[in-house]
Amino acid sequence: MKVALELIDLGLTPGGGGYRFVVAEGAPAGQESAVLGYACFGATPLTDGVWDLYWIAVHPAHQGSGVAAELLREVERLVVLERARMLLIETASKASYARQRTFYLKSGYREVARVPDFYAVGDDRVIYARSFR
Repeated sequence: MKVALELIDLGLTPGGGGYRFVVAEGAPAGQESAVLGYACFGATPLTDGVWDLYWIAVHPAHQGSGVAAELLREVERLVVLERARMLLIETASKASYARQRTFYLKSGYREVARVPDFYAVGDDRVIYARSFR
């Protein structure tokens, strides 16, 4: 949670540290609108058309409802407008991240790299990519 809040703070400062955000909002009938989730992304420094998706976070009550897919599609749409040729996503290999890895594969991403024991012993860094050209 601390990292997510730091990214939001950076994104809200002038210049934003290169971080951009998309937010999904919704409201059940008769209730005020609320944030359902958000995605944080940015251009990868020193590259030609490569972007990173840093974070997709969806409120637990809305996970599995398609919010993450909508956020990902919006990020893809925005980076393509910026002439992106590739979007990279990083995640962990531990069992509790299996749902996220399946989501990325089903969304058209492919695993392109794995760094063994990156986060902890037995928890690899897994990198997914999707090309737009």
